[in-house]
Amino acid sequence: MRMKEAAYYISNPDGTVVCTLCPHRCKIDEAKCGRCRSRMNRGGHLYSLAYARICAMHADPMEKKPLFHFLPGATCFSIASAGCNLSCLNCQNWSVSQVSPMEIPSQTLLPEDCVRLAKKYGCRAVAYTYTEPLTYLEYVRDCASACQEAGVKNVLVTAGYVNEVPLRDLLPFIDAVNIDLKSFSDEVYRKVSRVRLQPILDTLLAMRDAGVWIEITRLLIPGISDGEEDIRAMCHWLMEHGFADNPLHISRFFPRYKLQDIDATPLSALLSARRMAQEEGMRFVYIGNTSLADAENTYCPKCGSLLVKREGYAVSSGSFSGICPACGADIAGVWTF
Repeated sequence: MRMKEAAYYISNPDGTVVCTLCPHRCKIDEAKCGRCRSRMNRGGHLYSLAYARICAMHADPMEKKPLFHFLPGATCFSIASAGCNLSCLNCQNWSVSQVSPMEIPSQTLLPEDCVRLAKKYGCRAVAYTYTEPLTYLEYVRDCASACQEAGVKNVLVTAGYVNEVPLRDLLPFIDAVNIDLKSFSDEVYRKVSRVRLQPILDTLLAMRDAGVWIEITRLLIPGISDGEEDIRAMCHWLMEHGFADNPLHISRFFPRYKLQDIDATPLSALLSARRMAQEEGMRFVYIGNTSLADAENTYCPKCGSLLVKREGYAVSSGSFSGICPACGADIAGVWTF
């Protein structure tokens, strides 16, 4: 069995361990795993079953993460190990996120191999994605450190449910993040994902303070997370805390996993949510998981000029490098290497 000792835990005299990676603080008996299914107690020590055990790897467009204001048109080397510390009823990747790394096929990918393959496939960044990379944070940190030394950028796609110390250890190696902000209701978070809202907000603030480029995805589940009060409260908080220029991706829900009895989000609800976010002051609001015209283009918030045109994953930005050619406005983001 391939395992690596974890970095964040407390050993108890009775042989149990307490994992301190995330706010669950799982108390784990011998030979058992925590809620993420990827951190096991063996002999009073906590081990990561996910370290270097990769269940998926692909070369993806940066826009698929989605990241629209971070190196548009670039390709990233996406990797994942199994496990997640959320239990979302609507999970799109439940076959790899809601299982142990021991339960599905995998291959070994050491940090130095991650860098080598990223360069082999012409990727300027590595993305830790598909499942919840914070549950195998030790591996992400080691890969991200190796990538940083080699001049390869690091992208994190996460739900953000993590404790302060582990996150602080990781952030110096992360260049950009897309974080799911599933709702602005603690009740919805508890009902749909079995976690709390506040730790995700704390993660957003820590990432902001660390200078990481942040984009936010908000899935609209009809009857659950599509209410006007919830959307406006979220945008108001984002505005108050300095996220007005960070892209907000309003994403369409499709029936998945344990929420197959709910219809897909109506297009009218997506358009309404974008309008509300713009009314609250968010400057870059996109609509994802649709074929709506103009839903993913970037426009200058000052003069309205089209800056980046997107059709699917095809990106046309000409010579745009962060300054509006029409009015000279600075457009927030990381536009060039």
